[in-house]
Amino acid sequence: MDFKRNIIVTGGAGFIGSHVVRLFVSKYPDYRIVNVDKLTYAGNLENLRDVEQEPNYAFVRADICDYERMSHLMREYRADGVIHLAAESHVDRSIRDPFTFARTNVLGTLALLEAARVYWESRGEGYHGKLFYHISTDEVYGALEMTRPQGIEPPFSTSASSGEHHSAYGEEFFSETTRYNPHSPYSASKASSDHFVRAYHDTYGMPVIVTNCSNNYGPYQFPEKLIPLFINNIRNRKPLPVYGKGENVRDWLYVEDHARAIDTIFHRGKVAETYNIGGFNEWKNIDIVRVLIRTADRLLGNP
Repeated sequence: MDFKRNIIVTGGAGFIGSHVVRLFVSKYPDYRIVNVDKLTYAGNLENLRDVEQEPNYAFVRADICDYERMSHLMREYRADGVIHLAAESHVDRSIRDPFTFARTNVLGTLALLEAARVYWESRGEGYHGKLFYHISTDEVYGALEMTRPQGIEPPFSTSASSGEHHSAYGEEFFSETTRYNPHSPYSASKASSDHFVRAYHDTYGMPVIVTNCSNNYGPYQFPEKLIPLFINNIRNRKPLPVYGKGENVRDWLYVEDHARAIDTIFHRGKVAETYNIGGFNEWKNIDIVRVLIRTADRLLGNP
């Protein structure tokens, strides 16, 4: 069967990736969506049982760091698009094992870039109709200072003045021109991968887009992340590990909203641009914990 587009989605069995794969498989029956995932601890094909039999879906278990395998897949599936989500993404794990993060996030991205470049250039058609879309994180920017005005309680609203969006904590939100300032092995590895993607555009003319998203939440999230971890711990009456006083502030983005944004940017984004994707939904960690406790207790019938 001939497809209008052949798109490789890396990390498609993971949290965000599975939502992207499901959306594209369902919305674009004339696209072939090839899910390439190593199936490490965070990848789970159960996330995609509802689309696994669709004729425009294919799964390949593979490591993005394997350049020869990535090159073969580009040719086998005649890929004209890559949506690159595969990554190690947990800060605490990156502190314990920085080499794995450098390997997957940096060298894996480089292997994909080179495999795509060589295949696309070998076809003699230039880069027309091709796109390498790299999904990154806002953690590459570092942290905002917390200067929350008095009297503002969660959930927080945002205001805009002259086109500038400001945090409810007083600082401007990260923008696409915010200086990179990573503070963990995880964010440093993602910053490096971002730079490689942009370098492939500047050096080879490859059509690329980079998006930096805030913290995602929603169905199928691996339980080491804050919201599912705390829900499980509350249900099982386990301790709730809050760092310090829980004053760290995060912007939360619902994963299905993120998937829809990826769809829009993939089809309508401008080559070589960077787009930030956020939820305008800031919460202190401790405030989220309190809401989770109240909600779980109500649903479980706890006094």
